[in-house]
Amino acid sequence: MNNFILIFFFLFLGLLLQKVKQFPIHIYKVLNKIVIYICLPAITLFHIPKIRWNNDLLFPIASGWITFILAFIFFHFLGKRLGWSNKLIGCLILTAGLSNSSFLGYPIIEALFGKKGLETAVLVDQPGTFVVVSTLGVFVAAFYSKGSPDTFSILKKVLLFPPFLTFVFACLMNIFQFDFDENLQVVLLKLGSFVTPLALLSVGLQLTFDRKSKHWKFLRLGLFYKLILAPFIILVLYVFILKQHSEAIKITLMEMAMAPMITGAILASTYGLKPKLSSMMIGFGIPVSFITLAIWYFAVSFI
Repeated sequence: MNNFILIFFFLFLGLLLQKVKQFPIHIYKVLNKIVIYICLPAITLFHIPKIRWNNDLLFPIASGWITFILAFIFFHFLGKRLGWSNKLIGCLILTAGLSNSSFLGYPIIEALFGKKGLETAVLVDQPGTFVVVSTLGVFVAAFYSKGSPDTFSILKKVLLFPPFLTFVFACLMNIFQFDFDENLQVVLLKLGSFVTPLALLSVGLQLTFDRKSKHWKFLRLGLFYKLILAPFIILVLYVFILKQHSEAIKITLMEMAMAPMITGAILASTYGLKPKLSSMMIGFGIPVSFITLAIWYFAVSFI
């Protein structure tokens, strides 16, 4: 419950600060950089070394990659057919293609499936959606933010992206079964805990409720993919085609039905990919997802 209160508190705080004339609203750009360059690497270094791998982990991990790749295919070809700008396409891929599998996902999964369910949730989030945003997400952001993309510069941005570098380092730590001193782990956990309040405050500072905005139809389409179509595809693939019926599959499906990932919106905003739409995807996606998650939870009870 505390997590849900924090979500709306920081969103509304950002909205209120927009009304304060002396407050530097553009500070959200600084907040974005703190999230991406400090908080996210801290989360990676804390969680990845602790994961123990086996073949059953592939389903939760793969779900985030599948959802993002399908979002890329869906929005890229639809956008090109309808004459959308590259920035609009990139924004929808980054916001609709990534699940809020940690801050929203962890407490919801724990509430519905108990602490044991968190083991699956971490797999969906860390080697799944988090690595996707650190690799493919950066590639998409760089690709669609440029008029004439330079492959070398895009790859350079991916390879030098701090969360990606820390992920590679954390994977090496996992392989060699090395973890940090307990005191340092506490520091990493504390730094990582700032992701959500800072990211939500940033979203609140950019969120607008303009009824005449041209973004509404794209918001509806993005949320349709994120909250309904993507989890439905995972349901069909995992349950009906691959015949998987474990509780881990239920948790995976619920994670894919979460609201858009805050980090994806932050990345889109940082690269200038329709910042207002990316904020709307978070600001409206979170409350709407509570309704669709209830429906999906009812649906997975029959798996």
